[in-house]
Amino acid sequence: MSRIGKLPVELPASVEVKVSDDNLATVKGPKGELQEQISKSIKVEISDGVLTVSRGSDTKESNKLYGLSRTLINNMIIGVTTGFEKRLQLVGVGYRAEKKGKVLVMNLGYSHPVEMEDPDGIQTEVASPTEIVVKGISKELVGNYAANIRKWRRPEPYKGKGIHYAGEVVRRKEGKSGKK
Repeated sequence: MSRIGKLPVELPASVEVKVSDDNLATVKGPKGELQEQISKSIKVEISDGVLTVSRGSDTKESNKLYGLSRTLINNMIIGVTTGFEKRLQLVGVGYRAEKKGKVLVMNLGYSHPVEMEDPDGIQTEVASPTEIVVKGISKELVGNYAANIRKWRRPEPYKGKGIHYAGEVVRRKEGKSGKK
């Protein structure tokens, strides 16, 4: 039995959760609305401001999806109340970012600037020329967009240049050593 799946989820007063007959979970809150299709083998019950997830049967599939379903619903609740954010740091000489409307423009050492338009539900901010903040209510979308930004220049192990997540430790390698 999943240790995560059996934990109850406390519902804040500002959040409204509905689960339809076909297990479509809809969460509405002050920051927006999110929907997620939950497997038919999982039962979601709401009573007295507490959401509980249980397995409908003892099959292998429902055991796999038990903790996942609870975590997805919990992430939706957190997203519509406080939201999610990822911070990225640009490390390298001449690496910088700026915001032009809904377009993030980054100079990453290529012959041209890299331009990325913010998808729906995601906002990017440039806190400083070398720091990008990706915000949104969906944890999945925020993480995917931050990963897409990072793909342009992954951190390299010799000089440490590239796009890092804030707090990420890049393992450094020693370069070639001369003849001794």
